[in-house]
Amino acid sequence: MTKVLVVDDDFMVAKLHSRYVSALAGFEVAGVAHSGAEALRAAEAVRPDLVLLDVYLPDMDGIDVLRELRAAEERDPARAPVDALFITAARDAEIVRAALRAGALHYLIKPFNQAALQEQLRHVASVRARLDTLSEARQEDVDQIFGARPPGSRELPKGLAAHTADLVERTLRAHPEGLSATECAQEAGSLSRVSARRYLEFFADTGRARVTLKYGGTGRPERRYTWTA
Repeated sequence: MTKVLVVDDDFMVAKLHSRYVSALAGFEVAGVAHSGAEALRAAEAVRPDLVLLDVYLPDMDGIDVLRELRAAEERDPARAPVDALFITAARDAEIVRAALRAGALHYLIKPFNQAALQEQLRHVASVRARLDTLSEARQEDVDQIFGARPPGSRELPKGLAAHTADLVERTLRAHPEGLSATECAQEAGSLSRVSARRYLEFFADTGRARVTLKYGGTGRPERRYTWTA
């Protein structure tokens, strides 16, 4: 199991992210913290494999938390290094650069849905597993580790809601034979055809769904969507 420490000053957001982590096989929430000081104490106590870090914390920013964790690793060579994934509303390019320099694996910009976070978690697990099997890396190993980064949060466009995106995703995943927008709306139970199509087209545009055309006798062909991610 990959032990995860969730750090966010908002109690409800931390609870939501914890639920996303716990829903993914191979991951468990080892602790939750709502400030930088709490995060450092929790990291010392539970020794997580991965920290989900917000930048904006009440006492110190998340980048300083990560720097403190790296300093602790340098002071204690026997201490297992921790990976870090930033989950934050901070969009300033200098903050993103600072997170990268501090050693973050990736950076997710809020808001995002469950699938986006779990995609990043799977990437972390893949990288850790790959490195655990290597005693000496070849260039192709390095290229695979550094080159196979997931595409990021695939941030929802304005007007789309994360909980509805999750509903449409679950509905589409449950029908590997594919669905039309009308069928998706009916299966979801609480969407109009127009609303379902907006989310289905978003998934198609971001590469998570494939669109095929079903031709009938007359009129325009029906667009059918199949989950591919």
